Amino acid sequence: MLSVFVPRGSALERVPLEAGIAPPEDAVWIDLVTPTLQEDKLVESLLGIAVPTREEMQEIEVSSRLYVESHARYMTATLMCHSDTAVPKTTPVTFILSGHRLCTVRYDEPRPFAIVEHKLARNHIHPKISGDIVLRDLLDAVIDRSADILERVGAEIDQISRSIFEPDQEPAYNQVLQALGRKGDLTSKARESLVSVGRLLAFLSHEAGHMKWPKDAHAQLQSMQRDVISLTDHASYLSNKITFLLDAMLGVVNIQQNAIIKIFSVAAVVFMPPTLIASIYGMNFKHMPELDWPVGYPIAILIMILAAVLPYVYFKWRKWL
Repeated sequence: MLSVFVPRGSALERVPLEAGIAPPEDAVWIDLVTPTLQEDKLVESLLGIAVPTREEMQEIEVSSRLYVESHARYMTATLMCHSDTAVPKTTPVTFILSGHRLCTVRYDEPRPFAIVEHKLARNHIHPKISGDIVLRDLLDAVIDRSADILERVGAEIDQISRSIFEPDQEPAYNQVLQALGRKGDLTSKARESLVSVGRLLAFLSHEAGHMKWPKDAHAQLQSMQRDVISLTDHASYLSNKITFLLDAMLGVVNIQQNAIIKIFSVAAVVFMPPTLIASIYGMNFKHMPELDWPVGYPIAILIMILAAVLPYVYFKWRKWL
């Protein structure tokens, strides 16, 4: 799908585009979502640049993600998608800044794009909207979205921590383990996205000097870089906390299992002497003097009770129970 945005005063307006019709010359933002070959060629003819394929966008080396070609800046970042669902994922998004135009290529629906589109459609802050302004707004929205995700993960991790260390009732450890796994996966994806955006900002900050951006644009880039660094550190902190909670939960489970095993061990020791006595007098030998005792049976019962009680009292005295 090809979406084209043109300036209308100090706002952006989406212009419907019929099949086979080239984008207008005054377009400042061209958004390609799962583009077809025909849409790629239309954009390439307008901007005079090559639109990267999905395979090229998935390259992980920095030289394939951040580079300058034909006076256009190619920047690919990994962004979060479906973070509010049970199956969050990341997707590569390419930002191509060519002159005053921005072209974005993506194969999913990261929420910051919808947020920025809605914002620029009604925003009258910028006197003149250009591609670099849209790019900065997109990156700022991506960072804000990452911050929201980490804040939510932090609050949910605190709830899991209370369920482990201050439970109102016996926690379902299978559910706790699954919740920790999901939060760990979401946090790692958020951190991956932040690291990718941080590299993009460093590249863009270097290129901003060549593009002669104003001082306020440089200040905004520096502010976003600081935000990314702090959020990356926070994501690392959350990852460490998740690891700690996982170890703590496994430790609690081990303690409970050891307590159960200890009960069975004590029970075995307590019942072993009575079992031995009963086994002795259950043997079928002919000459056993005790078999002729009139009080043999009650004495045997008494010995078995004492043999069971004495180990239990000893264990309680040694505080093993």
